[in-house]
Amino acid sequence: MKTILVIEDEQDLAELVAFNLEKEGYRPVIAGDWTSALETVRNEPPDLILLDLMLPGMMGTEICKLLKQSEKTSGIPIIMLTAKGEEIDRVVGFEVGADDYVVKPFSTRELLLRIKAVLRRTLPEKGSEKIIKIGTVIIDTERHKVIVSDEEVILTTTEFKLLQNLAERLGRVQSRELLLKDVWGYNYTGDTRTVDTHITRLRTKIGEAGDLIKTVRGFGYKMEEE
Repeated sequence: MKTILVIEDEQDLAELVAFNLEKEGYRPVIAGDWTSALETVRNEPPDLILLDLMLPGMMGTEICKLLKQSEKTSGIPIIMLTAKGEEIDRVVGFEVGADDYVVKPFSTRELLLRIKAVLRRTLPEKGSEKIIKIGTVIIDTERHKVIVSDEEVILTTTEFKLLQNLAERLGRVQSRELLLKDVWGYNYTGDTRTVDTHITRLRTKIGEAGDLIKTVRGFGYKMEEE
């Protein structure tokens, strides 16, 4: 049973989300503020976090940033829940490491579909190679680990899936739309610039090896061994 931590200060909404998660076979845990949320995550890391953007005392983006910077919690996928729907808010959420973004009010069906899609990204694909080596980059698909120049690089689940996707299709150009479908795991309705944001973050994290990821102007991206 997958444990999902719901970090939401609106008690009625948190309980409604928890009720539907339980019906779907998940084990929900509720945290109403940032202090109890961080304590819960560190003592009993969940399989996924639903994180409200507007929390008293600390913004959800700051909590997300803290969790993604810690080696112990960086691999936990995070879906942001927020009443804000402007593009800049989505970009900020992705820049601090969020794996997906759901705008309130949302349907229970939509939320559950996104949870399933994000959780699927954290599992190794059947038949996929266990180890992929490209230049100085080593991708361990089974353990979800990336080594660059003998140093481990901490990636979010979405960044890892994006890198794996490009690596497994070495030399083949992937359109932004195809990357959204394959990496996000469903017919994602977000702006394709989401892909650009993640590519930028991925290149920054893997340093000089980021040059292996090529931009194909007006179309998408490919990974090419130099």
